[in-house]
Amino acid sequence: MRPIGIDLFAGAGGLSLGFEQAGFDVVAAVEVDPVHCAVHKFNFPETAVIPRSVVGLSAAEIRLAAGIGDRSIDCVFGGPPCQGFSLIGQRALEDPRNSLVLEFVRLVAELDAKTFVFENVKGLTVGKHRAFLAELVQAFEKAGYSIRLPWSVLDAASYGTPQHRQRLILMGAKQGRKIPDYPIPTTDAADTRKPIPGLPRGPSCAEALGDLPNADRFAGLIESDSVRTSAFNQPSAYAAELRCLTNDAWHYGYVREWQPGFLTSSARTAHSDISRRRFAETKPGAVEPISRFFKLAPEGLSNTLRAGTDGARGAFTSPRPIHFLYPRCITVREMARLHGFPDWFRLQATKWHGARQIGNAVPAPLARAIGRAIMTALGVKPSRPKKVLALGDPSLLYMEMSEAAEHFGVARPSSRRDRKSGAKKRKQHEIEAARIHLRLVHG
Repeated sequence: MRPIGIDLFAGAGGLSLGFEQAGFDVVAAVEVDPVHCAVHKFNFPETAVIPRSVVGLSAAEIRLAAGIGDRSIDCVFGGPPCQGFSLIGQRALEDPRNSLVLEFVRLVAELDAKTFVFENVKGLTVGKHRAFLAELVQAFEKAGYSIRLPWSVLDAASYGTPQHRQRLILMGAKQGRKIPDYPIPTTDAADTRKPIPGLPRGPSCAEALGDLPNADRFAGLIESDSVRTSAFNQPSAYAAELRCLTNDAWHYGYVREWQPGFLTSSARTAHSDISRRRFAETKPGAVEPISRFFKLAPEGLSNTLRAGTDGARGAFTSPRPIHFLYPRCITVREMARLHGFPDWFRLQATKWHGARQIGNAVPAPLARAIGRAIMTALGVKPSRPKKVLALGDPSLLYMEMSEAAEHFGVARPSSRRDRKSGAKKRKQHEIEAARIHLRLVHG
């Protein structure tokens, strides 16, 4: 039997995907956002999606939803949001903004998990945030878990991802069990200036995106996020794996029934002629001065892909990079490629939700490396499952917040864009004037 994993704060499922590919059965995913829940249900049809906050959620409720009875749980993983700031006279973990972190510790202990993985931003390791991290380690130790110290920040580029993305990873095991070791790097970043001897070079942006047809060629992608096409180019080794063309493309995960003849998650963006000209004039590897969008370099790596903000904080769209070849921002599918997500993995159909889901996710190759490290600590040899899974109902991908909330029988979270934020979208003539001014100033 494959080891059991549970994903808390699951989002669209970056950690779930990586741990499944490492050999885990992810039996439950807890996520408060109904749109994320819908996408998770589509991609992981046999995982119990629990559409609620972890606050007050019991281990018994998770076990019941997952249908696992009293089976032992091998790993609980997740990235709870936290502020990391102490209030005057209080410890950081006593700050109510950090309550979800304590809920994570509580559920790890209540589920009696053999191991855990806590994922979060690199910023927790510097300055006054370090006190918060020290308190978190103490909380886990008090709950009966030993921590791999010193903690480590891992860069997804060191594990076969064409993107620099650094994340704090805290790993631990029940006291008396083997503590997991951090995974050693498997690739050199494509843009590294100090290669590590013996490591292969990781994929570049061109290797990640070069085989994908240009979304702007398809009128159908103006109104939809999916189109049938045979216009895929010859893939790199990296792209071939994400298109499931290689023998080891599925790793130790479940094969999905899917349609490789479709370009999915690729809704077009309607850029103006002025924006396209600015994008075309920007050199690869540079930042376009008006939009502040980064332009990908074909032989380099992507900058860290961001999530934007959720509905409660204004619903601002994430700043997607500019394609190295085409004068436009990259599509959600292209973001997914830069995140190591295979092409069968679908995101919510709208650009805002889809980009938010990618930007919030742990890149799959990094998650897989962490999952393998946990498997090693558990002393389990991964096995390839024989079962083939049918993906979920495609309607799940097109549910907006109210529809998704109704589908899961939960209250609709606030998701309206904040028109009172003071932000005002500039008109094209204002942007053009600013561009000319910058050109004059900088020569």
